[in-house]
Amino acid sequence: MPNLYAADARPKVEVNTSHRYGQLLVHEDLKFAIKANEFVCICGPSGCGKTTLLDYLAGIIKPSHGSVLIDNTPANPKYQSISFVFQEPSTFPWLTVADNIATGLRIKGASKSEIAQKVREITALVGLTGFEGYYPHQISGGMKQRVAIARAFATDADLILMDEPFVSLDQPTRERMQREVLDIWRKRKRTVIFVTHNIEEAVFLADRVLILSAKPARIVADLQVRLERPRDPLSGEFMRLRAECVHWLHDSNSAAQSQRIKAVIGE
Repeated sequence: MPNLYAADARPKVEVNTSHRYGQLLVHEDLKFAIKANEFVCICGPSGCGKTTLLDYLAGIIKPSHGSVLIDNTPANPKYQSISFVFQEPSTFPWLTVADNIATGLRIKGASKSEIAQKVREITALVGLTGFEGYYPHQISGGMKQRVAIARAFATDADLILMDEPFVSLDQPTRERMQREVLDIWRKRKRTVIFVTHNIEEAVFLADRVLILSAKPARIVADLQVRLERPRDPLSGEFMRLRAECVHWLHDSNSAAQSQRIKAVIGE
């Protein structure tokens, strides 16, 4: 894997881990680094430990071996500003849209005027102006996910982790949300790590796409996406990159299956 970082430019995120659940080896020598303000997508076959990876990036769990560093410090949500956007909308049903978005700001002790200003700004960015007083049961699933994304970006978190946040949305809503996330990211510049099964989504969103193998997961490809935004999914270069991602996914999965078969038959 090429060295993407100059000697004097330390990465924002550094991962060098192996992880087990009991006898199950989930990650083995999983190593990568991410620059500040990069948008990185992580793809891999089902069950390879993508959500586990996000969990220890968020400091929710610790890897069995190795380290996860953010700004050269072990990942710890007590000391670092980390936001997490989950697969399903994670709004608080007893709070309005505005109060949901303001939750992280209140936890951080922001003043009322700062909260009001940031909620107003981020609500406009995600297209929820006019819905500030609505409750989650009064808005659609796509709008609930906009609230969760707005909440993540409102706190100006150093690192934003997104775990397949659009998987439950219909295709038109998904495509609109992809464009909105990129728009927020461009305007508020944060480091984003975005897990997805959707290869087209990864190539559309990312500066880089990391491909994981099946368990025990390793990085098998680190692909730069040097396409100008907004990207055209029908362009030749977009389709070439998509095909390259698919190639790495299929090859790594096939190799892992062969290793498991050999282990079972004792070769």
